[in-house]
Amino acid sequence: MIRRLVQSAFQTGWLSVESESLIRQVLAIKAYQQSDIEALDELYGAVRRGVVKREGRGNVPSEYAQVARNVSVLN
Repeated sequence: MIRRLVQSAFQTGWLSVESESLIRQVLAIKAYQQSDIEALDELYGAVRRGVVKREGRGNVPSEYAQVARNVSVLN
């Protein structure tokens, strides 16, 4: 699911509040795959560079970066 939400954000140039909430829910229940985390890492970088804008706030959610780092360390 995260991959689809990330694809949508790249297509529109915006990460919606709803998508962000869904991403958080998926992360909270740990219902993601490695490819979801890789997509999330790409999104994190795109938001930091300004390629994708966040609808709700300007800053990149720190929990996205933390999850990506944690999963990278485990692999």
